Amino acid sequence: MDDESRLHGAQTMIGREETRRGLAWALVLGIWLGCGCGWGQASGSADAQSPVAAKGWFARWVDLYRQDWKPVVVSTDAAAAGAAPARRGLPSPLDSPPFPSSDWSYGGSPTIGEPDSNGYPLMTAVLGAEKLAKARTKVYGWVEPTVNGSTSGRSNAPEVDDQYSNRVELNQAVLYVERLPDTVQRAHVDWGFHLTALFGTDYRYTTDLGYLSSQLIAHNRQYGFDPSLEYVDVYVPQVAQGMNVRVGRFISIPGIEAQLTPYNYMFSHSLLYAVDPFTDTGVLATVKLSDQWLVQLGITAGHDVALWAKDAKASGDLCLSYTTKSVNDNFYVCANGINAAKYAYNNAQQYDLTWYHRFTKTVHTATEGYFMYQRDVPAVGGPFQPEANSNAAVCSVGETRCTAPAYALVNYVNKELSAHDFVSLRSDFLDDKRGQRSGFATKYTENTVMWSHWFGTTVQLRPEMRFDRSWDAKAYDVGRKQSQFTAASDLIVHF
Repeated sequence: MDDESRLHGAQTMIGREETRRGLAWALVLGIWLGCGCGWGQASGSADAQSPVAAKGWFARWVDLYRQDWKPVVVSTDAAAAGAAPARRGLPSPLDSPPFPSSDWSYGGSPTIGEPDSNGYPLMTAVLGAEKLAKARTKVYGWVEPTVNGSTSGRSNAPEVDDQYSNRVELNQAVLYVERLPDTVQRAHVDWGFHLTALFGTDYRYTTDLGYLSSQLIAHNRQYGFDPSLEYVDVYVPQVAQGMNVRVGRFISIPGIEAQLTPYNYMFSHSLLYAVDPFTDTGVLATVKLSDQWLVQLGITAGHDVALWAKDAKASGDLCLSYTTKSVNDNFYVCANGINAAKYAYNNAQQYDLTWYHRFTKTVHTATEGYFMYQRDVPAVGGPFQPEANSNAAVCSVGETRCTAPAYALVNYVNKELSAHDFVSLRSDFLDDKRGQRSGFATKYTENTVMWSHWFGTTVQLRPEMRFDRSWDAKAYDVGRKQSQFTAASDLIVHF
């Protein structure tokens, strides 16, 4: 978990140089994507002879963005002909876009019964729409530059995603290679896989002990690379209404938020999310019992550790999801990473409940609460050293180790304004009883208001204003302030 150097890194000349390096990488990525204009022009093929194909894939890619940003009005018949393929199960409760997902989310599995209806601008430009429709393996991703201004001059921590104050930086440049199993059909076993390459400042929030972790743990680099998600899915339709078994490294399953930025309501994360587990490695079975009930059972190496890491511990996951027939409510309860709770690298025992409620098609709330703890955490100033990249606990006088609990609650209120816009208000509470999660033993509150605007379906802008307060200690600006105001935004460009 985060230690003081991770959460409160000073803004040095090295940090500024790494910022320039990260932006240079974004430029390199753009040049790389634009340098092979002859791709997709298979000589002698029918596509190569057409005026559209003759443009080259880069020109076609640009045209796709232009068409996406300025869509033409189509007839009702044409819209129906291009409608998304049928799904199996309850109807989707939300519109996406503008919201990050059309379904009440659960982790560790594709949505069982949901067809693959994502758009892939780059692959469409390279292959053409006809070939893309037949392809099962997709390559896509996004680039996310960000900017923030803050009342803190040294660090925004324990706020994450814009931990470095008063900066322009590259948070995420992400490449996905993915094959989704067909979970709509019930006739045969199917399979899929997912590979993620993440570069940017956000690598520090997905780093696992054993996966290139020296970038953060040994060197505390501002920019880094992380293979964040690497797994295989096997879908077995004969079990109940479908079972998906995921093997590999995946996002820690409970909760509203995820580190991969398009799947979040806001640019910045709640404090609740900032201090909980990020990714796990193991096996997880997700079984759709009915249209309303879903159960998950898994075993992992523990939170944020590779199977081969010295701190790996066999840990159990058990989750249950229930959705009402009206799809107005969803309850998702998880026991996450459960073992003997003895202190090790981020060996947090997490009990989590998420509740989604839809008032109308355009207004809904998302609420999450959890209780976490570890036993035998080394005391601040005691004879035992905490794990690298983690914090000691503020124990009672005379204790060399103690149990370190944390309680958290967050609520989002979301209102859709149009097919391209929504606004969100987030209210957040964290009680880090012993300071083991954030570095300071204090209660925190945070309130953020955000507006999200989509340019077509490929570019998203999310400006926000946020106010944080630590109530029992000066936890902001590297222990110098009790409150912090930030104004920030990201820009997500999908490809």
